[in-house]
Amino acid sequence: MELTIKIPQSYGDITLKKWLEVQKELENYKDDEEATTALLLYYICELDPIYLRNIAIDDYMMLKDELTRVLNPTDLPLQQFVTIDGVKYGFEPNLSEMAYGAFVDITKYDTFTIDKNWANIMSILYRPVTKEKNGMYWIEKYTGKIDAEKWMNVGMDVHMGTLFFFLNLSTDLLKGILKSMKEEDIPLQLKKTLERSGDTIAQSMIWPMGTYSNLPK
Repeated sequence: MELTIKIPQSYGDITLKKWLEVQKELENYKDDEEATTALLLYYICELDPIYLRNIAIDDYMMLKDELTRVLNPTDLPLQQFVTIDGVKYGFEPNLSEMAYGAFVDITKYDTFTIDKNWANIMSILYRPVTKEKNGMYWIEKYTGKIDAEKWMNVGMDVHMGTLFFFLNLSTDLLKGILKSMKEEDIPLQLKKTLERSGDTIAQSMIWPMGTYSNLPK
């Protein structure tokens, strides 16, 4: 019997929808390395667990090595533009001048990590490009409308690139935002979220890095 196993070549081959499915399942088996491997092979490589024990050890090791390579990025760049269904979306050009409503809507989720709310955050940060000139671009004004579903099928290279961006720059950026705004204009909950965002983002990276580096050998 021959098996066809789909091995992703990069994070871009894994959608946010699939990532969230994997994340949810792994929470139930995070202390069981064998189950973790089986779940990753099932969701990422579409290999039914019933066939796992029949795979040759060399093939198993190859699959494990490939998963480790793909799922352990040390850094991914922020993608300023993303095209979805023929529409070009641009990342918020100037975070320090982000519309207050957009900023409040992001911080209401309390945590800034790739979870069930992440698609909503991406829908706020990326909006349709309206104009480009001399290397600069403008995007639609934030109206409060969120279309999270369109981000579910976008590759994780885009999502992780955005998360890495905030991980790398959050401390300086958030300090700058706090200094540029009048103290009395910052709601208490918003201020608390800003002050702890750096730690929250950093902690969000521990789960995937720890899980995939502990795949059974």
